[in-house]
Amino acid sequence: MLVVMRAHATEEQVRAVCQKIESLGYRAHPMPGAERTAIGVTGNRDEVEPAVFEEMPGVQELIRVTKPYKLVSRDIKEENTVISFPGSDATIGGKALAVMAGPCAIESREQAFAIAERVQRAGAQFFRGGAYKPRTSPYSFQGLEEEGLRIMAEVRDKFGLKIVTEAIDHESLELVEQYADIVQIGARNMQNFSLLKRAGRGKKPVLLKRGMSATLDEFLMAAEYVMSEGNYKVILCERGVRTFADHTRNTLDLSIVPAVQRLSHLPIVVDPSHGTGKRNKVTPLSRAAVAVGADGLIIEVHNEPDKALSDGMQSLYPDQFDELMSQVRQIAPVVGRTVVGVAAPMPTL
Repeated sequence: MLVVMRAHATEEQVRAVCQKIESLGYRAHPMPGAERTAIGVTGNRDEVEPAVFEEMPGVQELIRVTKPYKLVSRDIKEENTVISFPGSDATIGGKALAVMAGPCAIESREQAFAIAERVQRAGAQFFRGGAYKPRTSPYSFQGLEEEGLRIMAEVRDKFGLKIVTEAIDHESLELVEQYADIVQIGARNMQNFSLLKRAGRGKKPVLLKRGMSATLDEFLMAAEYVMSEGNYKVILCERGVRTFADHTRNTLDLSIVPAVQRLSHLPIVVDPSHGTGKRNKVTPLSRAAVAVGADGLIIEVHNEPDKALSDGMQSLYPDQFDELMSQVRQIAPVVGRTVVGVAAPMPTL
């Protein structure tokens, strides 16, 4: 059920409708739009009686939402969601293309700073890096954990980059929320419903990666888990799915970008590093992702990828990232996007 308020409904009228919804034992999700506020109703097992709300001041109409994902759907919010960050002009979901870049794993302060300086200079607004690394083998490098988070906090302080990093369980999520600007939920955890609900009770934006075999509906329903708990700042991420193809690590499904944008107001970014697993395919697929309308890119960059402790074969050298950004700047205007200019070096603290 969706309660659509009139264009000039007051905050008091919106609040009164929310209170009425909650008094019936349901949950209210107000979604302000450019011209109106829509209030999603969740938690109802049976049909909500329209007469309960129709005569309330400020209410325009009630709409029955038939999709299983309510809050994610464009039925509840027609305008694209744009996620902003206090004290920064960086956004995700607006006209500007969001670029996230950095190593797969934080290995040392020196490594993180060397990479951050290059990606910031090339025009990235976000620094991605792993402090917790869920690996297929228990003997592989598992990350620096809180030390890695502290290093990324130093990167933010020195280079002005917003931090994107993964939480792998409830314990790590507590720490990640203290340090990061965006909490990443990885592909392996896309259907870890208790973790999704816990992230939904937090305040930090959530970057949700598509599961390795997830359908579009399953992907959107995972986002619904986060939003149903009250956190509406969700960024979807296509990172490739597992198929019979053996020429890439995964098959990057760029067709999901327009499919998501037709059904949902949430921004969607593309990860061609995990999507291909091959360094020489990252730049071509980045170009394609921008051309198909993605809201951003998340790219693995390493100053010494041949010595990387995680996923070196899919990490770009800094010079290759410079070239990728140059090519993206040429393509973005064709699809109505902008890309930030080459950034000036940050002063040494």
